[in-house]
Amino acid sequence: MTHPVDVHVGKRIRHRRWLVGMTQQQLAEKVGIKFQQIQKYETGANRVSASRLWDIADTLDVQIGFFFEGLGNEDDAKVKDAMPSDLLGDKEALDLVRSYYAIPENQRRRLFELARVLSDVA
Repeated sequence: MTHPVDVHVGKRIRHRRWLVGMTQQQLAEKVGIKFQQIQKYETGANRVSASRLWDIADTLDVQIGFFFEGLGNEDDAKVKDAMPSDLLGDKEALDLVRSYYAIPENQRRRLFELARVLSDVA
């Protein structure tokens, strides 16, 4: 049986991998394992050891804490209720995020502020 923490960490691995445009095969090769193991990590079927998570974080250029962000955070319940549980599992949402980060930083900040005002989440 999968543990909720393992599932969360796996989703965060997949989320970051997609954001940087890396395949499971590419991540696996850089970390020195088979892509099937990455699949198992991403579904939460297998737990990621501390040393392997360190290697994955290094490869994906994030801090270890990235994989635990949002875990057990009840303060965001209202926002979470309005969004799908696996937002970045949606191809359209992923394309939107990639496009957003392709915008020059000063314009991106202005777009972000506009989105916050329009959504009343600010």
